Amino acid sequence: MTTEPTHVGLLAACSPDLATHTALHGYNPRLSRPGTLGRLLTDAGLDGKGGAAFPTARKLDSVTGRRVAVIANGSEGEPLSDKDAVLLERAPHLVLDGLQLVAHECGSRETYLYAGSQQLQFVRNALKERRTAGLTEPLVTLVASPKTFISGETSAVVGTIEGRGSIPRDRSVHSTAAGLNGRPTVVHNVETLAHIALIARYGPEWFRTRGLGDASGTTLITLSGDVTVSGVVEIPMGIPLDQLVTQYSRTDTRSIRAVLVGGYHGGWIDAQDLPTTNMTTTALATVGASPGAGVIHVLGHARCGLKASADIVEYLADQSARQCGPCINGMPRLARALSDIAYRSGPAQTQESIRYLADLVEGRGACKHPDGTAKLVRSSLRVFQHDLRMHAAGTCEVGIRMGTAS
Repeated sequence: MTTEPTHVGLLAACSPDLATHTALHGYNPRLSRPGTLGRLLTDAGLDGKGGAAFPTARKLDSVTGRRVAVIANGSEGEPLSDKDAVLLERAPHLVLDGLQLVAHECGSRETYLYAGSQQLQFVRNALKERRTAGLTEPLVTLVASPKTFISGETSAVVGTIEGRGSIPRDRSVHSTAAGLNGRPTVVHNVETLAHIALIARYGPEWFRTRGLGDASGTTLITLSGDVTVSGVVEIPMGIPLDQLVTQYSRTDTRSIRAVLVGGYHGGWIDAQDLPTTNMTTTALATVGASPGAGVIHVLGHARCGLKASADIVEYLADQSARQCGPCINGMPRLARALSDIAYRSGPAQTQESIRYLADLVEGRGACKHPDGTAKLVRSSLRVFQHDLRMHAAGTCEVGIRMGTAS
């Protein structure tokens, strides 16, 4: 392994064509001994980039049994996230290299890549290039993911590939023990696989030094909202959130009320907490957020945080699988309650009743969709306390007098 310049990364030095990709990074390394990849990933401190931030090496170590299936998950149901789509468009060979490395580590000859139809076209072209170049690797089956919020959940991914539909299922056994057609199955986000491809080439120490402080590596985020510059960028883990916003979105933090971190299943962070909060799973957890889907959505002073939250929760309630009580009844009630206090379109709901509904849906669903929604609601109540008091009085901080039902 060689030490490469710090500009080498997922997007800084990448190409969709194989010749340029190989010129930049060389051929995919062959890790001959079983367990080699797992040790590299442990030393690198790589966490998954699909939302749960689970340690990548531990997922590989948990695989039990034979005839393992490996799935690259590029489904991006999160409306505020474009990172996986951009990665598959600009660096599909990094993703395929990572998929090949994981398949080799697991002894798998059955691999899948699950993503939106448009992104699959870039992957299809990349696979054609690899076949033309004579690269020998496991066959990759491409599967189109539906455009739904829950389509990227692991059991929904497995269900779609099996032909059962992209509906999350209550799982008592993890997919690494029994997933696709009952066989051990490893599901990695496509960004995770791209990082694996780089770590295998340049080493865990190179990856660790790309983060700030004690944090390891980089991550892709999607900047959106009330910002000067939006889009997908690669940032060092551990960066303070105020520095992230000013450096990458060119936005003055004085113009910000709050930032939604992680996406619709993430959490709001008050602008005053940005300087003291770093982009790490541990630091974000202390303020009720998580890296999640790699979303940084900025809310300026011209927008009402309660209305923004109510709109998100209404969307999430509509995107449920409708297969359990929390999704059929609880989440729609929660959406109506938050909309009532945000828009004053009906009887005013108290904070206590909204918290009660959030507690009611959490931990009782067939999947984690109700839990993520409850998390967002709680962060809204915490960060927009001033707005709640103003709305209760019939006014809004953005200068709008609230309407009431007749």
